[in-house]
Amino acid sequence: MSLIKSISGIRGTIGGNVNDNLTPVDTVKFAAAYGSWLISQHPTKDTITVVIGRDARISGKMISSLVANTLVGMGIHVIDLGLSTTPTVEVAVPLEKADGGIILTASHNPKQWNALKLLNHKGEFLNGEEGAKILARAESDDYTFAEVDSLGVYNKVKGYMDKHIDEVLALDLVDVDLIRKAQFKVVVDAVNSTGGIVIPALLERLGVDCVKLYCEPNGEFPHNPEPLKEHLTDISELVVKENAHLGIVVDPDVDRLALVCEDGTMFGEEYTLVACADYVLSQTPGNTVSNLSSSRALRDVTEKHKGSYRASAVGEVNVVQLMKDTHAVIGGEGNGGIIYPAAHYGRDSLVGVALFLTHLAKEKVSCRALRDSYPTYFMSKNKIQLTPGLDVDAILKTMAELHQNEEVNVIDGVKIDFANEWVHLRKSNTEPIIRIYTESTSQAKADDLAKTTMQKIAEIAGL
Repeated sequence: MSLIKSISGIRGTIGGNVNDNLTPVDTVKFAAAYGSWLISQHPTKDTITVVIGRDARISGKMISSLVANTLVGMGIHVIDLGLSTTPTVEVAVPLEKADGGIILTASHNPKQWNALKLLNHKGEFLNGEEGAKILARAESDDYTFAEVDSLGVYNKVKGYMDKHIDEVLALDLVDVDLIRKAQFKVVVDAVNSTGGIVIPALLERLGVDCVKLYCEPNGEFPHNPEPLKEHLTDISELVVKENAHLGIVVDPDVDRLALVCEDGTMFGEEYTLVACADYVLSQTPGNTVSNLSSSRALRDVTEKHKGSYRASAVGEVNVVQLMKDTHAVIGGEGNGGIIYPAAHYGRDSLVGVALFLTHLAKEKVSCRALRDSYPTYFMSKNKIQLTPGLDVDAILKTMAELHQNEEVNVIDGVKIDFANEWVHLRKSNTEPIIRIYTESTSQAKADDLAKTTMQKIAEIAGL
């Protein structure tokens, strides 16, 4: 089993040995480290408040109870949203004027996983420096619990997913009346997590006919919860059977959005952001940001609207920071993550659904026709297993030097941009591998570029 500690939080598999898995002891230790760090950030403040919420994982109640009571034991007030989504917790933190937030979810990982994802007072993920300080506290047991008269107060608050929907529908670029008039029929696959509550509720408010598939929030994932083509055969078939206009797929914590066209084909996770950006840029010209491993199609669409595109290092916190630096009007990640600053700085499938349906209604075309209107690129995702003693940094440096006549970006591994394709090499933060992402104008070309790159790495490493 596994326990992975990073600047964005801690995640692991339930059960097993302490320090090797996400056990109750590890959960309490990490929650205490976060709580003590928050207290240190506000030395003169009498009351510290943290918002928590969880997805529908089987372990969710246990992990949530451990986290909540640990914080209360440190004298911190807890606002518990119960079953929720990652973007809902992000929205709730500033609305509640809280000092931070913890989302209890392992995102797209299988059901045996869970995690604590940490937020600041803005409802945004912590940066690297902040995360490192919390990890250090957890390792050193550097925290103190409150005495009996200074314990925190626990409050369970209901209805925040409805408040989140209200926030989305109030966005200037979400045209509720137009969506209602389009009379869309949509199939929703929420992988039996909290998206099964909030996405149908959002669609009902938009006047959309919703067919539910795997929308019971019981944590029993009916397929691999990562919203990739190979996991979505059931919804693809049901969209066609129901004569639906499209299918909507979200991951367990509802921050990634994938779409299925009316003919059962995938719209493409990479193209969720492309389509939403196309609409936003048509109404509010400006800049965009995605990470280095995302499709070039976003750059093409941005330049079509006379905007400027920039690529960040992989990781939501990096995307958000570059969006702020460049005043981007929309951004996100190619995994279906939409970040729309007019709403908040976090990946949000509710925002994505509302923007996409408005766009589709305005264009008055089918989902497939809209997808075909965008530049078509194909990606290949591969990895090389690392062996002891292999100097990955030296390999990446050599690759950059060999392609110095191309456009090379080294902010996160090495990305080499050729005229019609690119390759991105980076060392994984969670596995002993080098990730190799390529994109080209056909699947065969993307695969060939990956193969050639892997051969070159093998030559450099003497493998």
